[in-house]
Amino acid sequence: DRGMSERKRKGPLAGVRIIDLTSVMMGPYATMILGDYGADVIKVESPEGDIVRAIPPMKNPGMGAMFLQGNRNKRSIVLDLKTQKGRAALLRLSATADVFVHNVRPAAMARLKLSADELLALNPRLVYASLHGFGEDGPYAGRPAYDDLIQGLTGLPALVGQITGEPRYAPATLADRIVGLNAVHAILAALLYRDRTGEGQSIEIPMFETMAQFVLGDHMSGQTFEPPLGPPGYPRLLTPHRRPFRTSDGHVCVLVYTDKHWTSFFDALGGDYPQSRDPRFRGLSGRVENYDMVYGWLSDLLATRTSGEWLDFFERADIPSGPMHDLDALIDDPHLAAVGFLRNMNHPSEGELRLVGPAANWSRTQPSIERPAPRLGEHGTEILREAGLDQEEIASLTSGNDKVK
Repeated sequence: DRGMSERKRKGPLAGVRIIDLTSVMMGPYATMILGDYGADVIKVESPEGDIVRAIPPMKNPGMGAMFLQGNRNKRSIVLDLKTQKGRAALLRLSATADVFVHNVRPAAMARLKLSADELLALNPRLVYASLHGFGEDGPYAGRPAYDDLIQGLTGLPALVGQITGEPRYAPATLADRIVGLNAVHAILAALLYRDRTGEGQSIEIPMFETMAQFVLGDHMSGQTFEPPLGPPGYPRLLTPHRRPFRTSDGHVCVLVYTDKHWTSFFDALGGDYPQSRDPRFRGLSGRVENYDMVYGWLSDLLATRTSGEWLDFFERADIPSGPMHDLDALIDDPHLAAVGFLRNMNHPSEGELRLVGPAANWSRTQPSIERPAPRLGEHGTEILREAGLDQEEIASLTSGNDKVK
C-alpha cells in the first residue's frame, strides 16, 4: 500500500517510489528534484541524521536552512543499517520501490550487503543509482570526494587562477549540483527503459568523470584533434576581460557576442568608430583571435557612462544585458517575484519559510512543493506501516522516529 497521502501526489512522477540513502548535497539535490516531480521520496537517515541538518542558521536543532531548502517533498525514516533489523526493514522498503539511490562508498555498501547485485536480486525492476566520487574502474575508485575536491581535480580553480592570479573554488556547490542534475536524468532514462522492458539496472554516476565532461566540453579546444592543433582552453572564457564591466557608477553584465550584436552595437553608438570597420571586431574568427583586445576596448568604453544609461542602450539595441546582482538583489528580483519563484510555506516546527521553487512550467503535470523538509524520522511509523510491518515490528524500529531530534 503506497498510502493514501502518497496516492494523491501530483506531478509527472506520481506513483514512483524512491528509497533515498543520500546525504550532504549532491544526492539530496537530485532526489529533491524527483520529489518536486511528484515521486514519493523516502529519506533513510542514520540516528544522527543528514549532516546538513546541522548547518546554521536554524531555529531548532537539526533543521538548518540549507537542509530545509534541499529536502522538501521527502519523508524521513531513521534506520540503523548496521543492525539486522534496520537492514531488514530497508530491504522490505526496497522490495517494491522503483528507485534506490545512495552516495555511500561502494565498500561500505558491500559491507552492509546492500550492493546493486543484492538489491536487484530482490527487486529486478529496481533502478539502483550509485553517486560516487570516482568510477569503479579507475585508480581513484573508493576515494572520498566532496565538491571542493572535484572542482580542484577538474581544473576550475586553476582556470580562475589563470585569469586572476589566484586559484579559487566557485562560490557555489557547483560539482554537487551539476552531478545531481546528471543523476536526475540518468534515473529518469533508466525508469523509461524499465517501463519499456520490465528490466531494472544499476547506474554509476561518478562526480569526477561527470565534471571532467562538463569542463572539457568547453576547453578541449586544439586537443580535440590528433595530432593537436593547439593547447586546451577556450580563449573567450579565459580572457581577463570576461567579467562584469565597470561603468561610471557600478557594473553591468553584457555580452556583445554575435556579428548581429556588434552591428547593432555600432549602429546604436553612432559616430565614426574605426572599430566598426575593423575585421577583428566584425567577424567571429577575428574576435576569437583577438578577445583580449576586443573586450579590453569594450571595457574602456563602458566605463564612460552610468549603468542605467548602458542598460537602456543595450535594451534598445536588443543586446543581452542585465544588472550585476548580489544575493539580496537576486532574492528581490522583480522577475522572480512576478513568476512566483520563491514559495512561502508553513513548516509545523520551523514556522513560515521561503523556499526556492521548481523553475520549469508544465502544461499538465506541474512540479510543486507539497510538503516541507521533514523532521528527523518524522514519517517512520507510516512508512513502515505502508511496507506491511506489524505494530510489534514497527515499535522495535521506531526508536528515534516520529520526533524532533
